[in-house]
Amino acid sequence: MSTKKTTLFYIVLIVIASIAVGMVIASRLDMSSASSAQTVSLPAANSAPLNGPVDATTFRNIAKTQSPAVVNIRTEARRRTRELTEFFGGDDFMERFFGGGRAQPGPESRRRPPPEQFSEGAGTGFIVDKDGFILTNNHVVDGADRIRVALFNSNGDIYEAKVVGRDPITDSALIQLTERPKGGLPVVTFGDSDQLEPGDWVMAIGNPFNLSHTVTVGVVSALGRQVAGSGVAQREQPMIQTDAAINPGNSGGPLLNVRGEVVGINTAIFTDQRSANIGIGFATPINLVRELLPQLRTGKITRGRIGVQVNSRPFTESQARALGLSRREGALITTVTKDGPADAAGLKPGDVVTEYNGKPVKDSSDLVNQVVRTKPGTTVPVKVVRKGQSQMLNVKVEELDLEAEQGLRTADEPQGNEETIETGFGMELTPLTADAVRRLRLPSDLSGALVTSVDRGSAADAGNVVEGDVILQVNNRPVTSAADVRRELQSIRSGDTASLLVWRRGRTGDGQEVFLTITKP
Repeated sequence: MSTKKTTLFYIVLIVIASIAVGMVIASRLDMSSASSAQTVSLPAANSAPLNGPVDATTFRNIAKTQSPAVVNIRTEARRRTRELTEFFGGDDFMERFFGGGRAQPGPESRRRPPPEQFSEGAGTGFIVDKDGFILTNNHVVDGADRIRVALFNSNGDIYEAKVVGRDPITDSALIQLTERPKGGLPVVTFGDSDQLEPGDWVMAIGNPFNLSHTVTVGVVSALGRQVAGSGVAQREQPMIQTDAAINPGNSGGPLLNVRGEVVGINTAIFTDQRSANIGIGFATPINLVRELLPQLRTGKITRGRIGVQVNSRPFTESQARALGLSRREGALITTVTKDGPADAAGLKPGDVVTEYNGKPVKDSSDLVNQVVRTKPGTTVPVKVVRKGQSQMLNVKVEELDLEAEQGLRTADEPQGNEETIETGFGMELTPLTADAVRRLRLPSDLSGALVTSVDRGSAADAGNVVEGDVILQVNNRPVTSAADVRRELQSIRSGDTASLLVWRRGRTGDGQEVFLTITKP
């Protein structure tokens, strides 16, 4: 071989070897570009206007085309039961009680594992991805040790599934089949739940009472119904109300519009306890869950928090005037968490948030939705009205920790035989005596009046006053006794609104100041 050919041969060999080594290094260091299959993106939704006729075949076609993407879900949860010896001190106790020497351990005398009890549950879900991802309610799979899924017309075949991500606030969960049938999976299409209006036709498909793929039809009865999410106290979600029949087992199934697109996840019902469905069912708007899907796939939901509680009721004309508002819009802050982001920014109970990050705030749910969608660590401008004056504050949003937020409230019920004072607002007060402070474990420096009872449906009840509150101020004036509170409240004219600053024991046992408004009947 000539020198030129030899040189060319080695050059080519070195280039090939370099490429091969480079590929190995890249694979070891994960430097190659990610596969498109690993990219988590938001699924498409059809936002075209809902129009067109509804005829005799409309719902038949929806049931025929969409039922294959709906699944029945069965869950099992194991719970270890306790043996009798555990309640009475174990084997030593049994030996002392019945006497006799301890036998040498043997195969027969070894303690058997405690028995287990199984609880079963049923629900519904719908397939959102050909890789076997299924949306359902969080309460359907919460605590489940085993999840099994039956597909439409599966001839009894059952497929195992696992939880991928859960969100208690929207009561949604994403599960995935760990084994899949041959031939692929049908998937649903998403509609736009923001386009719904009361009176729109909708269809629910589910597994009520284990009656597989039951179809019911109704209309949207109302929008924006505030309903507490499953297992998340103090947090409400705007829900779609429908009279399409929803029963136990429908949970997690799709609510579909007249195009057969998913616009909600059937979640809850109102019942009179004597029957299941009475025509009042609730579905989580699909837009709330759809935007969470990328996070559900990662297994972690990240939300913003600023550390306030807001009054969920809309403003009356009287309240708006009392708070110095030009119109009945905004979110009234009732409580500011000590050392939280809002506290650090200078927000106070009684402030009304009218703008958040440059966007107007319509009401309390609007503010909550804007905050939770804000990336933690972001500093946002917040416009508030305080005693009739507008001002801008900057709040640094932190990450919401649901477990910390959902600490149990430990307030004791007020009791005792102190003299009570009626206020004319449907609540009774007693003096904040030293005995009451000691019995209720209240801070020793509190000064005011203790609320001992609140009449249901009264002005105080409508203003969110609760038993155990200690009234500190009325209309920004400090009060030191129950007589002071009554005197200030009696000066309010019928139809006018009074503001209260109360001390209330929080969910974690710590006290906090809460701003309330009550309108005199």
